[in-house]
Amino acid sequence: MDKVVINSYEDFEKWVGKQLGVSDYLEVPQERINLFADATLDHQWIHVDTERAKTDSPYHSTIVHGYLTLSLLPHLWNQIIEVNNLKMMINYGMDKMKFGQAVLSGQSIRLVAYLQSLQNLRGVAKAEIKFAIEIKDQPKKALEGVAIFLYYFNN
Repeated sequence: MDKVVINSYEDFEKWVGKQLGVSDYLEVPQERINLFADATLDHQWIHVDTERAKTDSPYHSTIVHGYLTLSLLPHLWNQIIEVNNLKMMINYGMDKMKFGQAVLSGQSIRLVAYLQSLQNLRGVAKAEIKFAIEIKDQPKKALEGVAIFLYYFNN
């Protein structure tokens, strides 16, 4: 699927209720997990102790931090959509976010996104994006929710 290009509010409106796209898969290796642990000071063994995880974890592997999975959303989002003619874009919030399945170290994830709704708030586009982060070859989603963005288009 080609990247969706949005140049105006009217362009965005055409996508309400439709799938915006699907990103490529991105592998999440142990090195990225360790770097995230260092950045967030979350060194829980389930994420960083590969030897202990083999024996003590129900997954027999370290797992990706849930918030690391979430933090990869902007990278994956940029593969799906390009919004031009903006003064700025602001992350407004998240709704109904739910972690459905742990991502194991070395697994690959991708983003599937739909434009759930779009509102014009006095010249600012409020977009609600229903998203799912899927794990390659797994039936259950790693993460689902609604991301809300404010897009300030140039007039």
